[in-house]
Amino acid sequence: KQWVSTQSTGKILVAGMGWAMAELVSMRLLPLWVGARGTEFSWRYLQLSFEANISLVHHIIMAMLIWMWTRNNLEKAVLPLIVSLLLLCSSKQTLLELVGTMFHITSFGILGINLGMTVLIGLLSTHLYINLCIQDNSWSKYN
Repeated sequence: KQWVSTQSTGKILVAGMGWAMAELVSMRLLPLWVGARGTEFSWRYLQLSFEANISLVHHIIMAMLIWMWTRNNLEKAVLPLIVSLLLLCSSKQTLLELVGTMFHITSFGILGINLGMTVLIGLLSTHLYINLCIQDNSWSKYN
């Protein structure tokens, strides 16, 4: 049996998709399948679908951050930022529930905050990833 070797960026995507798929099946598919088949419309199922998409992006970002964290040629000045982003990603759901409880924010408000946090973490992570690729001179292969 021969394994196909891919670039590390492909491995990031596969790991992120695998994590997101496992969460989708275990946490969102069953409630959506059972509840949305009813005859009445509920905003909860629309919210579940938005949460699933945000979660997919979140897991890909986590995989990218973990990949950057395991790099040997990473600058020491960038490492605390990557670890901080990983800790923020890991505790994001807890922080969202804490903020929602403390400030009595609606479920769609929490969804908006979740989207904003995911976009912000994603932009920072992508910026770090591009800088790492430029540092490795591997970016020139794609241009």
